[in-house]
Parts: sequence; structure tokens; C-alpha cells
Amino acid sequence: MATERQKQAARRNLEKARQAQKARAHGRRIPKQSPGLSTAEQNRLDRSQFAFPDGRKEPLTDARHVRNAIARFDQVEGVTDSERDQAWKRIQHAADRYGVEVSESDWHELFKGGKAHKR
Repeated sequence: MATERQKQAARRNLEKARQAQKARAHGRRIPKQSPGLSTAEQNRLDRSQFAFPDGRKEPLTDARHVRNAIARFDQVEGVTDSERDQAWKRIQHAADRYGVEVSESDWHELFKGGKAHKR
């Protein structure tokens, strides 16, 4: 179940999407979504473009991937708390770069009910 802060962030992201749709209707060229990454493209990415660079987990190449990394943060297995701290900093930096609203201030807020267990 989503928290109130998550619902508010989702509403803001929906509003941004509506604004982009309106701009498209008025002739502006705004891509509907990023094309995604093929396996070959993902293999060519630099380690610094991943939330978890040692395992090359959760690429942070666009807004969609940043949102996905946040949504799946608690599902990443086999990483330490210090690796999660570093990954969270990378995700927040990427979120700022791509204009993604993050309602949580700490990764511990995401860590409820996931598959991964704290080490």
C-alpha cells in the first residue's frame, strides 16, 4: 500500500506527464519515452552509471530507469548497507539530474516488505 507521500509524488509525476502531453499536442517534439537499453548497450555503460556498480545493477541513464531503481531498491539482494548508502546517493543525484521527484529522504523508508534482508 502506498504512503501519502508516495501518492503525492505520483500525482506530481502525472502532472509533469500531462504537461508534456499538452506540449506535444501544441507541436513540440518531446519523446514519449526513452527507448530503453539493449543488453549490449547496458554492457557498454560505465560502472558509474549504475546504482550498484559492483554488480552492475539498476542503471541510472534516464528518468524511467531512476524511477525503476527506486521502486526495486528493496529487491536488490547480496549488497551491504554501505553499498546501499552509496547507491541511494547515486539515485538521488540521478533523480535531480532527470527531474524525478523522490519523496523518501532515506533508503530505509523503501526497505519495507522487500525480498532482500539487511546484512
